[in-house]
Amino acid sequence: MKNKVMENFIDNNYNCCQAIVCAYCEELGLSEYVAFKLTEGFDSGMGGLRDTCGAVTGMFLVISLANSAGDKYLPLKSKFDTYNKFQEVAKLFKEKCGSIYCRDLKNMEKNKILSCEDCVQVADEILKKHYFK
Repeated sequence: MKNKVMENFIDNNYNCCQAIVCAYCEELGLSEYVAFKLTEGFDSGMGGLRDTCGAVTGMFLVISLANSAGDKYLPLKSKFDTYNKFQEVAKLFKEKCGSIYCRDLKNMEKNKILSCEDCVQVADEILKKHYFK
């Protein structure tokens, strides 16, 4: 049986970022409709720019939503803790996949190193293991 992330990615044709963020909407108290719209351009390395992988961006968004104190009067309250969590998951993703950048993961000039499906699975595994046990 597929989990929600893979169902979103494979069956529903969500992009990498949408597949991750939309799968965690219930835990985050976020409308899937809003999450879907918000993450539309965060694919193919940030809108086709081949920069940060959409699955990694999805992890970052989920962590930010889960970790933020949400205090606009004390914006530094959780900011650096969130930065630390980003750095931690980026390191884990890079250790597993070799890079956090779409251009490296897809090796656009040569052959694919990893599929988008692989990247989405790794991002979901990291979130489940470290943040949503």
